[in-house]
This record gives sequence, C-alpha cells and structure tokens, in this order.
Amino acid sequence: MRVILGPMEGVLDHLMREMLTEINDYDLCVTEFIRIVDQLLPNSVYHRFCPELRQGGKTQAGTPVRIQLLGQDPHWMAENAYRAHQLGSAGVDINFGCPAKSVNKSRGGAVLLKDPEQIYQIVKSVREAVHPTKPVTAKVRLGWDDPNHCFEIADAVQQAGADEIAIHARTKIDGYKADTIKWDYIGQLRQRLRMPIIANGEVWNYQDGQRCIEATQTDALMVCRGALNLPNLCNVVKHNHAHMPWPDVLALLLKYSEYEIKGDKGLYYPNRVKQWFAYLRHEYPQAKELFVDIRSLNKTAPIIEILQRAHDSELHQ
Repeated sequence: MRVILGPMEGVLDHLMREMLTEINDYDLCVTEFIRIVDQLLPNSVYHRFCPELRQGGKTQAGTPVRIQLLGQDPHWMAENAYRAHQLGSAGVDINFGCPAKSVNKSRGGAVLLKDPEQIYQIVKSVREAVHPTKPVTAKVRLGWDDPNHCFEIADAVQQAGADEIAIHARTKIDGYKADTIKWDYIGQLRQRLRMPIIANGEVWNYQDGQRCIEATQTDALMVCRGALNLPNLCNVVKHNHAHMPWPDVLALLLKYSEYEIKGDKGLYYPNRVKQWFAYLRHEYPQAKELFVDIRSLNKTAPIIEILQRAHDSELHQ
C-alpha cells in the first residue's frame, strides 16, 4: 500500500512535511497549491513553496515532494508545470478539488469540476509540457454537486494523459461533512479507469484505511487532516502501528516549535501551533485541555513554556 501526504493550504507546509516524513513511511508528499493566473512565476516562488527543490525534490528523510499547481489557463499551467519539472519537482499535480470560495470565483480549483472539457485541456497541456518520465497527476472531487459527474471528470483526466488521479470521495457541496463520504464511487471508477487511483477522505485510523481500500479497491491512500490529528497516521494506516502516545506528541510539538521559530514563519508561530492543536483535539483529550491554556496567548515564549511544562510533567508521571 502507498500512503501520500496530501496538501492543506496554510497548514501542511515544508516544516510540517519535514517533521511528518521523519516519523512516518510516506511514499510521497504534495505541496500546498501554487496559484497560476497569467504569467510564468519566478523560481523564488517555487523555492518558497517547496524548499525541498534545493535538495533533489525530497524531504531530509528522502520522501519525494510533488508541486501542485492550481489555475484555469492551459497555456500558463503548462509553462509553470515545465518550470516546476525543471527545478526538480517529483512530477506535477493539478488541483481540481479546492472548495475555497476565493479560488472558485476566479475559476480555479473545484469550480472546474463543472467543466470536464477545461480539465481535459489543462491536463493535456501540462502532460505535453512535462518530460514523459515525470508523473502528471490530478486531484479532484466527485463533482460540484452531483457525485455521478465523477465518471466524466475522471475520464477527462485519463483521456488527457494523466498518470494517476487522487479522488476526494465527496462533492464540492459536501464540503468535509463526515456523513457525505462516498467511497463506493471510487470503487466504481476503479472498474472503469486504466490509470491508478489514490483514494482520499475520512481516513483517521487503521480501520478506516482498511475499509477505504476494501470499498475503493485501490492500493493508495492520501491523508490530509488526519495526518494532523494523529501525527503517525501514515504508519498506523500502513503498518498498523499503535497511535502515537501523548508524551511523544508533546515532544513533537516542541520540535515543531523550534522549526517554526527558526523558519521563515516564526512571526506566525502562535497561530500555527494553535491551528495544529485544533486538529490534535480530535484524537487527544489532553490537547483539548492544553488548548485552553494557550488559546489566548499571542507570544511565542509563554506557549513554549506551557508545552515544556506539560512535557516535563508527563515524563515525571
């Protein structure tokens, strides 16, 4: 089984990729999307989103990183895909799944699910621009408001020459509501498509992973939010490892704090760590309690002090 660390805008950045690939056996990471409008972006943008380009397109742990592009113009998507490939990205992924209003109103992301012909043109242009040995992949949802549109959407991606498709098993209108997951549609697509499918959505633990694989008949899963709820989710899903104990999560949070403060986003550290706590609360009751202590803090030092104190007290128990 392959497990891919998917993209989450503003959350799964290179620091998080660095840390999560160090403790997990991920097969691939996909970057946050780079927005393409009407120009070829400079190298500096690619290096900002994907500093791993400077080390052969891999994290320190050796996990390949693939740049994701989002846009609606086939020509400029192709130009930028070629640049990403030249800079050393492990292939190029195209985002047709982002449900954010700001992206959709400028005809990017999930809004293109309404227009399979445009999806075809974009993927075809990118496939022609990128070296045949480098994968071109697409991330989609089942449709805008009707999951039955997934057949036409996936067919457009395949006909355009993509190597693989990641499918989030909900429509755009479904958002992220747990009870709207429709893995069975991926199972139906598995019967029809020649290209491999990566299944995405509602995989939080080993049992979910097994159920998803059974329902979809795929051997590849993409995790996003779950990877933040449970930091060793990849190894839990892939190897049935035990869930990471809370003291180890605290140690990881302290390590993350060091990364963030040294990194280019140190100013945002309080918001970033609170954002991560918002996910950890779903898996760890202790995170819920600790979040109460740090919620109102907006300076780095006091937050780290609280994390350190919690970590020390766990060690002495």
